[in-house]
Amino acid sequence: MAEYLASIYGTEKDKVNCSFYFKIGACRHGDRCSRKHVKPNFSQTLLISNLYQNPAYDPNNQLTPQQLQQHFDLFFEDMFMELAKYGEIEEMVICDNVGDHLVGNVYAQYKFEEDAGKATEALNNRFYAGRPLYVELSPVTDFREACCRQYEMGECTRGGFCNFMHLKLPSKELKRELYGGQRLSIRELKSGATGTSEAERERIAA
Repeated sequence: MAEYLASIYGTEKDKVNCSFYFKIGACRHGDRCSRKHVKPNFSQTLLISNLYQNPAYDPNNQLTPQQLQQHFDLFFEDMFMELAKYGEIEEMVICDNVGDHLVGNVYAQYKFEEDAGKATEALNNRFYAGRPLYVELSPVTDFREACCRQYEMGECTRGGFCNFMHLKLPSKELKRELYGGQRLSIRELKSGATGTSEAERERIAA
């Protein structure tokens, strides 16, 4: 029985725990959901809820598609640089859904759980563009499972109100630059630490 319950945990067969919250870290029913939302005490992933405000959804928007992409790229870079202060980011994604539980959600998956924990604790005392940040650890472990496959193929009929993630993507050049810069910084930090250790050993040996 225990093995069976473990095998269906977080799936649609699980009548106790919410499969949407387990996969996406958010549920359209919120606290009114009839199933449990088990919030993790430890996780590599954090969620900043409803942060990105896409000007494309403003009825008075007059920006061109290129300007909208530039606007998003600036936001993506700003968030990545800030979140990377707390540790190595394996993946950062931002939702382009319009449902209340997903709109503007920013997810960052760190290499280490302790870094996600540090970031969550620190950012909950911060503001962005004059708005308070609402940050929590998320149960999401695999963004591929959380994303809408039909949307990725251009076939989703639910539009922005889909209950699976529709991701807003940064330009390829920016993404390559940010992740590449992070890898370079980590290598430099490691080589610097190694150099210090070697110097100390040489001093002790002398």
